[in-house]
Amino acid sequence: MADVPGLLISAPSSGTGKTTVMLGLLRALAEDGLQVQPFKSGPDYIDPAFHRAASGRHSFNLDGWAMGAGLWQAIASQAAGADICVAEGSMGLYDGVATRGQQGFGSSAETALAMGWPVVLVLDVSGQAQSAAATALGFRTYRPELPFAGVILNRVASPRHERLARLGMEQAGLPVLGVLPRRGDLALPERHLGLIQAVEHPDLEAAIATYAAFLRDHVDLAALRAAARGLPVPDASALPPPPAQRIAIARDAAFSFTYPHLLQGWHDAGAEILPFSPLADEPPDPQADVVWLPGGYPELHAGRLAAAENFRAGLRRHAERRPVHGECGGYMALGAALIDKQGTAHRMAGLLGLVTSYETRKFHLGYRRATLKAPMPGHAAGTALRGHEFHYSTILEQPDAPLAAVTDADGTPVPETGSLRGRVSGSFFHLISAEETA
Repeated sequence: MADVPGLLISAPSSGTGKTTVMLGLLRALAEDGLQVQPFKSGPDYIDPAFHRAASGRHSFNLDGWAMGAGLWQAIASQAAGADICVAEGSMGLYDGVATRGQQGFGSSAETALAMGWPVVLVLDVSGQAQSAAATALGFRTYRPELPFAGVILNRVASPRHERLARLGMEQAGLPVLGVLPRRGDLALPERHLGLIQAVEHPDLEAAIATYAAFLRDHVDLAALRAAARGLPVPDASALPPPPAQRIAIARDAAFSFTYPHLLQGWHDAGAEILPFSPLADEPPDPQADVVWLPGGYPELHAGRLAAAENFRAGLRRHAERRPVHGECGGYMALGAALIDKQGTAHRMAGLLGLVTSYETRKFHLGYRRATLKAPMPGHAAGTALRGHEFHYSTILEQPDAPLAAVTDADGTPVPETGSLRGRVSGSFFHLISAEETA
């Protein structure tokens, strides 16, 4: 085992600026010659691509609810060879589910405790001054055993505002590691699932360089590096195996949501990853053993997908002999039709009978536990899977056999069971792991 120090960037809630701090810090440390290993705490499939662009290394999720000890160890071992780890939290520091009677199960605080990473709390101090210290002190003392590095004050309006906020932190005994002036031009573009995808950003490199310069001007990087700590990184162990040797995977602006540890596990095991673009009307490789359609934003490109005859014909040919699986957006693309927010119905692949609508919007968010009623690529019937669901579409028709019995994190059944027809399967949850057996 090797010692790799780390920090976890968190906040009292979403929308406080922690992603800007995260990306700027990753790039600034990399510019200083450090090998920086990024992580994301919790179930997010968008942020890791931004982390990779900022650091030059693949970012991986760590999730206390969805991952067993073996997978957690395998992902943590990806830090081997790095000089420092920097993790970005999800939502607020202590936000999680209440499964097993635990408050905050799967929270960023649990990740920090498990890895020994001190927390850097990013505080939006707009509209307050000394009172921000009461918030920070509450987060510091809520779990006294949590390692805590200090605070970064964000959206500071003036030198006077900074002085007053610092006075409060001094009185509370909390180190101030940086003070970020209010700047409206640093926000990353967003849409309904959070940030836009990294590949869609009009000038991501320039944005990250700006964040790094901003951090250098207003954050004590030396103090942050000195505060980094961590438990020993475990020796490398195997990530999840691939579902087949040759995997044709859709990869473009409509289909890009796959957890990085799954792709890394497939690569490490020697699988051939064969990317293709449905938006470019490309069919999957005819030599593929399985076709995998990740989630993404098919609703934004429904017209192009409806017109992609080569893609659809290639998918149908493959499904006659070999498996096809879709997750969330990929699941919708395998269905009969997708209705956009204007109410226009677009023909999809028709390999499943699913009809979904964005005209009738409904918010679906949360962890999912799925016990397979039939095999899906890489997993036998009866396997219990863990994943996460996040979308705004409504099912209008779901005539096929259910793929799984699905519950939320607390064991309450949900109606989004996925679908199975012949060799074609799909689910609304994004797979994170199979449950580990003793």
